[in-house]
Amino acid sequence: MTTKIHPDAIDAIVGGYSATPYDVLGPHSSGDGQVSIRAFQPGVESLTLVNEDADERIAMTRLRDEGFFEATIASAGPVRYHYEGETADGRSLSVVDPYAFREPLLTDYDLHLFGEGNYLYSYEKFGAHVREVDGVKGVNFAVWAPNAYRVSVVGVFNSWDDRTHPMHLHKSGGVWELFIPGLQAGEIYKFDLRSHNQNYHGVKADPYGFSSEVRPKTASVVAELDTYEWHDQPWMSMRASKSLLDQQMSTYEVHLGSWRRRSDGDYLSYRQLAETLVEYVKDLGYTHIELMPIAEHPLDASWGYQVTGYYAPTSRFGSPEDFMHFVDVCHQNGIGVIVDWVAAHFPKDGFGLSYFDGTHLYSHADSRRGEHPDWGTYIFNYGRNEVRNFLISNALFWLKKYHVDGLRVDAVSSMLYLDFGRESGNWLPNEHGGNENLEAITFLRQVNEVVHGEVPGAVTIAEESTSWPMVSRPVYVGGLGFTFKWNMGWMHDSLEYMKKDPIFRRYEHNKITFSIMYAFSENFVLSLSHDEVVHLKGSMLTKMGGQGLEKFDSLRLLYGYQWTHPGKKLLFMGQEFGQWREWSEARELDWDHLEHAPHAGVQAWIRDLNRLYQAEPALYEQDFTGAGFRWVDANDAENSMLTYLRFAKDPGDFLLVACNFTPVTRSDYQVGVPAAGVYRELLNSDSEFYGGHNVGNMGGVHTNDSASHGLPYSLRLTVPPLGITILKLTRDGDST
Repeated sequence: MTTKIHPDAIDAIVGGYSATPYDVLGPHSSGDGQVSIRAFQPGVESLTLVNEDADERIAMTRLRDEGFFEATIASAGPVRYHYEGETADGRSLSVVDPYAFREPLLTDYDLHLFGEGNYLYSYEKFGAHVREVDGVKGVNFAVWAPNAYRVSVVGVFNSWDDRTHPMHLHKSGGVWELFIPGLQAGEIYKFDLRSHNQNYHGVKADPYGFSSEVRPKTASVVAELDTYEWHDQPWMSMRASKSLLDQQMSTYEVHLGSWRRRSDGDYLSYRQLAETLVEYVKDLGYTHIELMPIAEHPLDASWGYQVTGYYAPTSRFGSPEDFMHFVDVCHQNGIGVIVDWVAAHFPKDGFGLSYFDGTHLYSHADSRRGEHPDWGTYIFNYGRNEVRNFLISNALFWLKKYHVDGLRVDAVSSMLYLDFGRESGNWLPNEHGGNENLEAITFLRQVNEVVHGEVPGAVTIAEESTSWPMVSRPVYVGGLGFTFKWNMGWMHDSLEYMKKDPIFRRYEHNKITFSIMYAFSENFVLSLSHDEVVHLKGSMLTKMGGQGLEKFDSLRLLYGYQWTHPGKKLLFMGQEFGQWREWSEARELDWDHLEHAPHAGVQAWIRDLNRLYQAEPALYEQDFTGAGFRWVDANDAENSMLTYLRFAKDPGDFLLVACNFTPVTRSDYQVGVPAAGVYRELLNSDSEFYGGHNVGNMGGVHTNDSASHGLPYSLRLTVPPLGITILKLTRDGDST
């Protein structure tokens, strides 16, 4: 050997426990014009060094029977070469040496930012990236595993042999990296890790993997994300220039695997959904689609909430490029895309983040902090900079790489409270003795600040079910920084009220009025989500009180109340046509319901509600200020009646809403209004077009000069049974 190497260093390579393969393998200059080139090719009988610069072939010396070879050549500078050899079973191979490429993709500054938790776009270098080095194309791999003593890239390309491609450990940060020439997009791979902790051995999918094998297979797949040609620039420009706070936001929540199925029962692809789902949502007038988690997950029954591939759209429905196409088509049709983002917990599947490098790297070692007792999952360690960095980068990843318009953050309550779902004595208090998860609070504020700073116009939505204050208020005033918060109180009270037999609703009147008491304390989304139609809770239709067609009347009334109440709107799929069965991820929706008039009527009602919603600024411009709402009469419990006004920013642009929660027609019902004129009936849920009985106001009502409800004029309305009517002033008059 021209350059000296300690036998122990060779042992580390051959034995599969070297953390610094560059120190042994590849070219090493002796300083006298000689270069020793070493290779380790397990199972290879003979190996030839092909010096491409000198057009010479040199038989390499086999120093160890396991397949460790060396050759020495004369060279004053870098050498271009490759290996050719033959395996014990007679197969030929030609290999460009990975260890000839020493320039890392990750810089010291990148690693410094990552260690601080401030490497916002870490996904640009971590994971697997198609790259060209010195004119040679290949794939660069990088992974964080500080407690491993050896990490290798394994895959089909090296017969899953963990000895062939050991990664090199950076001097700081616990990050491993290796460029493997000759690989390309589509390669299947994992990381093979051996830990300092009890010699733990794990074979893991890439935490930053951009694509995954189709379940039940679990390997990562190399993918290029910068080749797709987007066609949504008008949408993206518009998004960056507007705030949804005073814009329309009517959201259709979807589970892609059970919205529709193919005739053979298999899933529709992202590209098929780009045609069918987008057309359907556009026809119904929704402004947004919200997708239940589409990040990779192994178990269909988890609905996507047990994520194993945070950077990979699930391969169930196609490739990353296919999902880009889906989002692109949505935007070209004027529809925004929101995705569920699961940052509260991750599953214990052995190939995922669980016990990643032989330690609880992404979670807490103490189960009182690190495990969720109800869900059987691990809780992220938000106090660790690199974990926080992983999640914040992931939020930006979906918004930037996939042009997603917002993140609905799942299970925020479980993140905020250390005792969430825990019995007394089974949780650890914070440093002040309280139950607030201070590290999670810091994380949520940081991710919201970063998202709003880096992606103008993008929104974050909290699923938060407690009374935690200022969830949707800016961080600089002490809030958590979310754009919106789901209004779980409104949902719970409204459904409890609607479940009552109409005869008894008078005794629960406060449930339908109380929401206005806090309606402007947060930027609320009124959500009737998937959570309300599963686990034996029944469908939205079966929740309605009354009998037979009364349930359909009540459902249309509920939706009318939802669409005219302050706050943005969300409805889960299937409820727009009154599906009888509660939802199951294992089958498609009951589309045959639409062959029946009552169900088709509910769908038509949703379509017209959305059209009215988009046309009338009074229904969206002032959702989050009391100036956008005024009770006319909130106290008519005896008749189970509600009347109220919604105002646009122009106070002369307003709507009158009257809701009758009983099956009794309210005739000649006096309602105060702020201006004189003709009030045209824009929508009436009792129209026969929706499955009603045509009880209404013959198109419009004239005011009279009688003051009522503290307003200078009044109307005499006919309010249909279990119905809602929405009216608008059509002739100028006095206003207040």
